[in-house]
Amino acid sequence: MQSYAQKYDVFQAIADPTRREVLKLLAENELAISEISSHFPMSRTAIAKHLYILSEAELVSGKKVGREKRYQLEPEAFKEIHQWLSYYERFWNNKLSILKHLVENEKEL
Repeated sequence: MQSYAQKYDVFQAIADPTRREVLKLLAENELAISEISSHFPMSRTAIAKHLYILSEAELVSGKKVGREKRYQLEPEAFKEIHQWLSYYERFWNNKLSILKHLVENEKEL
């Protein structure tokens, strides 16, 4: 029986709150795993697993610098999220327009 490594997609990767927080940290700076780990109450190994999933989804990339591996955000991968969200944005805009209309008409009463 062959086993294949699971390829994570962008939405699986951002589903976890810890990974979303890691992305936030990397949005500010390129960081080593030890720097990322210092922000969480979990082991470095656990953070490495989160980084692996983010890397598989191509949201982050890592490069070896000396003895450490440094991670950085890959903004190109966020286009898929943006495209998906922008489709649903029109529903929010419609609901907000209705709410605005209701609030403004309530003031006239």
